[in-house]
Amino acid sequence: MKRLTLSALACATLLAGCAGANVENLTQAGGSLFTAATLSDANVKTLSDQSCAEMDKKNTIAPADSTYAKRLATVMGGLGNTGLPLDAKVYVTKDINAWAMANGCVRVYSGLMDFLSDDEVRGVVGHEIGHVALGHTKAAMQVAYSAAAARGLLGSTGIASLTALSSSQIGDLAEKFVNAQFSQRQETAADDYSFDLLTKNGANRQALATAFRKMSTLDGGQSSMLSSHPGSQERAKHIDDRLARQR
Repeated sequence: MKRLTLSALACATLLAGCAGANVENLTQAGGSLFTAATLSDANVKTLSDQSCAEMDKKNTIAPADSTYAKRLATVMGGLGNTGLPLDAKVYVTKDINAWAMANGCVRVYSGLMDFLSDDEVRGVVGHEIGHVALGHTKAAMQVAYSAAAARGLLGSTGIASLTALSSSQIGDLAEKFVNAQFSQRQETAADDYSFDLLTKNGANRQALATAFRKMSTLDGGQSSMLSSHPGSQERAKHIDDRLARQR
């Protein structure tokens, strides 16, 4: 087994982002980078709890009696059988986005809900839950932690002092997590998870494909070898193909 240097370990942790990283900075951030690579499920939950709370402070949450909150309750009602402790809320913003953290924190932006139907939002949220259930969000938090450590934003924080991170440190970490990218393999796996979850709940699976097609009007719908994500049209076709095989 080849012995990894600290810089190699940092690159492995940073995944595709390593190519654009400053190796000197990565090495100087050694202790925190090693911590990131060895974050346990409990560590990741702690960071997710903190990050979600920080994001909630920075955003306007739709009141429980609002149309958005009621719509999301309907959406989540069709996403049972996950075995995960989910806490779903709506951020009131024109941005079109949704994400979930390893602690079950699910946040859907009102801009996405304005753009998609409830069935389509359910498919997208199922996809985000898939990233949690399949362990992708744990890896994404490790990458976010590594990126923050490489920039010296976490000081010499180790595992034992994760709860001592400042609000600004947690805020930076949360932003990096929300903006993290998953690999094509992870995105496809999360799409399949959503499809299977919709199937278990007797929900509208075709809506997952229509959601991707609507999203393609925003991203051009083309898959590029330079992109880390499959194109939205490609993802829609994958769902269509799965539906066709089950007819």
